[in-house]
Amino acid sequence: MSLRTLTLILCSSLWLAACATPSASNAPAPAGYYRVQPGDTLYRIARQNRQSVANLARWNQLADRSSIQAGQLLRVQPPAGAAKPPAGGKPSASKPAETKPAPPPARLDVKLQWPADGALIAGFDGNRNKGLDLAGKAGDPVRAAAAGKVVYAGKGIRAYGNLLIVKHSENTLTVYAHNQKLLVQEGQQVSAGQQIATMGDSAADRVMLHFELRLGTRVVDPAAYLPPR
Repeated sequence: MSLRTLTLILCSSLWLAACATPSASNAPAPAGYYRVQPGDTLYRIARQNRQSVANLARWNQLADRSSIQAGQLLRVQPPAGAAKPPAGGKPSASKPAETKPAPPPARLDVKLQWPADGALIAGFDGNRNKGLDLAGKAGDPVRAAAAGKVVYAGKGIRAYGNLLIVKHSENTLTVYAHNQKLLVQEGQQVSAGQQIATMGDSAADRVMLHFELRLGTRVVDPAAYLPPR
């Protein structure tokens, strides 16, 4: 797998926080978005774009309004299909749209197992964290979540440190980041539960395994497909 292909896989969505580099805050933002600069606050960004703080928090799924980071992309214009205020600024008497239930998780064509034994320290939110973070000690085993082929082994994506990507089917990839030592090579076939790396803190501020699940270019919550502990 080429470095360009790898980057496209790992940075496929507009939210680039997980793949941000020190120069990310200088990259231009797409139309309708604003890239957070050092020292910005959500209130200041809302005023600059003539929006309310509540709207920005809702459009960007910000549970903590003080948690924005330099380089992060924020939507500052309403998403397509969002309701517009009535002319004249008068409140609408129409019945608010009913919230539709979230769609069920996409079907997975492989059976996954937990890649490490450590406790869950951060879960998937689809925004700042595109996977699961599992605690552990340096040197703890990292295991393949399912049988497959190693399609990347290296450290070409700076924010992921020592990185492994395993392809399990035409549509399914798992990602293992921040490893201390890689024990397998590109092109190698691995079995479910086989140790493929040792846990470390490469490109992280603590020892942990960052684990992602990708269905094509779509990132999904691995917890929805892992067995209960």
